[in-house]
Amino acid sequence: MKAKRKVEIAVISDVHLGTYGCHAKHLLTYLNSIAPKKLILNGDIIDIWQFSKRYFPKPHLKVIKKIMDMASDGVEIIYITGNHDEMLRKFSDTHIGNISIVDKIVLEIDGKRAWFFHGDVFDASIQNAKWLAKLGGYGYNLLIVFNQFMNWCLERMGKEKYSLSKKIKNSVKGAISYINDFEKVVADLAIEKGYDYVVCGHIHQPKMMLRETKHGKTIYLNSGDWVENFTALEYQFKRWKIYNYNQDKLRPFFEDHDLKEMDMKDLIAAITIVKPEKKSKKAKKSKDSN
Repeated sequence: MKAKRKVEIAVISDVHLGTYGCHAKHLLTYLNSIAPKKLILNGDIIDIWQFSKRYFPKPHLKVIKKIMDMASDGVEIIYITGNHDEMLRKFSDTHIGNISIVDKIVLEIDGKRAWFFHGDVFDASIQNAKWLAKLGGYGYNLLIVFNQFMNWCLERMGKEKYSLSKKIKNSVKGAISYINDFEKVVADLAIEKGYDYVVCGHIHQPKMMLRETKHGKTIYLNSGDWVENFTALEYQFKRWKIYNYNQDKLRPFFEDHDLKEMDMKDLIAAITIVKPEKKSKKAKKSKDSN
């Protein structure tokens, strides 16, 4: 196995564990390939909106187990709540070992201020008609399942995969306008508040752009998703980049051996039993100074 890539900060969002569209195996491969100091889960990690006891397969549990193992190994985990996991907002500002649950957070990174939040608060369709947004979520899930079957057929015919949802988004003017408006509103508010970076998810559109107005400038960052795009944000050597699983030529990392051998009962037991966590370097320094 190749050495893991050292990353100062990794950001993932819109994983939607517990749905048919989630590509948990891809995400597990990615998490096994990096050694971050901080892992920011920027909303919609577990899809509580569409949660069903009938569907939460082994790879989805493995992702949760992997994140908990990373926390136990000293990685700082920041879970930012989204709309599909809004139930966790009841536990906002909770800290358990190296895991924190927040609704939003501002971090100072190499002298610059970064504002992290999921982004659903800027979505009028969710705020004004939540039932309609949930219904749309089920429709989107069905579209993804049909798309997976279609791509399975295309692969066997020796043809390239095709994304129905991307095609629909790119062809519908309203969808393009919604995405552009979202990015503009978020970036302009970050400029107003004086943030150097604004980092969100929600719209399943990975992007990094400089937004500049007469009031100032900011860098808008969106981590994308693990349903269609399989992307993350990474910060290392004082710069941000978008990681794309499909373009990663060094991705043949395998699942941890112990996770491979675990059955469902073992995984559930491992997740519910809290292991003692290694303290982060930051915590160790503060203790030494005392």
